[in-house]
Amino acid sequence: MEDFIFGTRAVMEAISAGKDIERVLLQKKADSASAQELFFLLRQKDIEIQFVPVEKLNRVTRKNHQGVIAYISQISYTPLEEIVSRAYESGKDPFILVLDHISDVRNFGAIARTCECAGIDGIVIPEKGSVRVTSDAIKTSAGALMTLPVARVNSLRETVNYLSMAGLAIVSATEKSDTDLYQAELGGPVAVIMGSEEVGVSSSLLEMSNKRVKIPLLGEIGSLNVSVAAGVVIYEILRQRRKA
Repeated sequence: MEDFIFGTRAVMEAISAGKDIERVLLQKKADSASAQELFFLLRQKDIEIQFVPVEKLNRVTRKNHQGVIAYISQISYTPLEEIVSRAYESGKDPFILVLDHISDVRNFGAIARTCECAGIDGIVIPEKGSVRVTSDAIKTSAGALMTLPVARVNSLRETVNYLSMAGLAIVSATEKSDTDLYQAELGGPVAVIMGSEEVGVSSSLLEMSNKRVKIPLLGEIGSLNVSVAAGVVIYEILRQRRKA
């Protein structure tokens, strides 16, 4: 179950208090002054809004929701700049995993579990069009998402540009590459981009990458599950780091 709060003032106070709000359900055609005030606050804070019929709100809670229900994030997100600076200050090369619109919560949880086991510094997810840190994701991650830093960003393009400027090599895992993962030099500060199983890494992010690597496939099936692929790439980089 996801945690939620309801009622116009309660939601506005939670936002003002700096709570991480995943998304807000607003009743369609709500036109009261308080509803309009909340709407502009949500837009100002760039919080996802879903306009829904009152029946959907009533299925979530039968209490006096006043036409608004907000889902609270299960974790506190970490600013990406803090993740990167923390890694550098500890004397290590940062290792960041960027998830390009991964949508399956079980894959996300499995990836987070691998990242925590491998000592990854943090995961980046986009605010929109991506999986969320739900209780199911936390359970699938075996609790890794409770300790592993996760940054939620507005723009993956701006994020990748920042990581590049911060000295990280940008590596995309894609079957469109001619470079075998095991032939690539992947030492030093690095940010690995993993794309969705449906479309892979976005073309705009591929263009920004310093390296593109592919996992060799010897069977008939054309791709690996994304959580498995992430594990393969992460541990090859870890192997190279331990060998250096």
